[in-house]
Amino acid sequence: MEESRKKQIWFVTGILLGVSVLVMYITHRHVPFMMDDLWYSTVLSDETVPIASLGDIVRSQIWHWQNWGGRSITHGILQLTLLGGEHLADLLNVGVTLLLAWVACVTAENRRLPAFFAALAMMLGLNANWKMSMFWQAGAANYPYITVVILLFAVCYLKELPDGGKETVHAARKGAKAGEMTADGKDRITGKGLPGITFWIIPLGLFAGWSNENMGPAVWILSLVVILCAVREKRRVPVWMMLGNLFCLLGSVMVIVAPGNFVRSAQAPDREYGLLWRLFLRGYAESRAALDYLFPTLLVLGIVVLVGKCALKISLGRRNLLLLFCALLSWGAMFLSPHYPDRAAFGTMMLLICVVLSMAAKIVRERKDMLLPLWGVSLLIWLRGMYFCGEFLAICWGWIR
Repeated sequence: MEESRKKQIWFVTGILLGVSVLVMYITHRHVPFMMDDLWYSTVLSDETVPIASLGDIVRSQIWHWQNWGGRSITHGILQLTLLGGEHLADLLNVGVTLLLAWVACVTAENRRLPAFFAALAMMLGLNANWKMSMFWQAGAANYPYITVVILLFAVCYLKELPDGGKETVHAARKGAKAGEMTADGKDRITGKGLPGITFWIIPLGLFAGWSNENMGPAVWILSLVVILCAVREKRRVPVWMMLGNLFCLLGSVMVIVAPGNFVRSAQAPDREYGLLWRLFLRGYAESRAALDYLFPTLLVLGIVVLVGKCALKISLGRRNLLLLFCALLSWGAMFLSPHYPDRAAFGTMMLLICVVLSMAAKIVRERKDMLLPLWGVSLLIWLRGMYFCGEFLAICWGWIR
């Protein structure tokens, strides 16, 4: 009976994923290039000249770094997608959204199809501004595209962090093989990095750090904590871990110290206020992010943690605690910004979603009968996301006036 129910869930999940892809693609087709998209489709220094080559993009981003802001990697990705045209950009956006859902599952070590569906559902249904963070082209490049890079970088380090107690650490010191189970049969360690990681961790770390002002430094600190844990537990620190950390730091510095940031901050609206009033406004922005933008995700996280930790006595684990710490840093770092738009909470939301998926996997391992209730929760969240897209499409088609 249990296997029959599981097959039914997988079958329905597959159908719903197909519906999701179709709805997302149609929604993308109805969201045109607009606002920043139109500007970034030019060489920036001369808004009358459209970008036509990779060289134009490089020159544009050099000018951007010097005159407008340090997010050269994300806006370089944006210009590449704009260069391909709207139809190709829409296809890429759907593909990257699916990729991000899968990378979130890998980060959470929960690679089952229902988890993939839940990740996609939460990205849409819990999003503070689904349109501007996922379907607006500039938002897609700044958030889903670059979050794939950030999570992939984080995964490389989280795989090297033993997630349990003394048994796990003892096994790690002995250099246990990838996928080996610890004494309790639950916590996995990897021991060694991925093939060729010493070479490709350099651009990955650089791009992860050179992403945006709050997520780059947060993921750098995550990698640093993993290194410090290895040193404290007297485990060998591979060369790639040090290289990835250093290049991530370099990327974070590049995005923060860009001369264009100072040009742009001089135009910030809160510059006309006194120090105390600015502190109040930024405290308000932080509070709004936690109690408005991120609140649906925090609510789901709280329920899952309550069920897992309090009812079933399941430990969060060091990896989840580190992801939560990284989310806290990415949220808190926005206090330094004069503006905290709702779409900027996307990266923090994804870190929290990874913890939700991880805890859900632990709950199902402990209690098989919890699979259906958890899947039901993800279905409700999916319906909320589909409502957002459906309402937008109905307005576009004139069904709602």
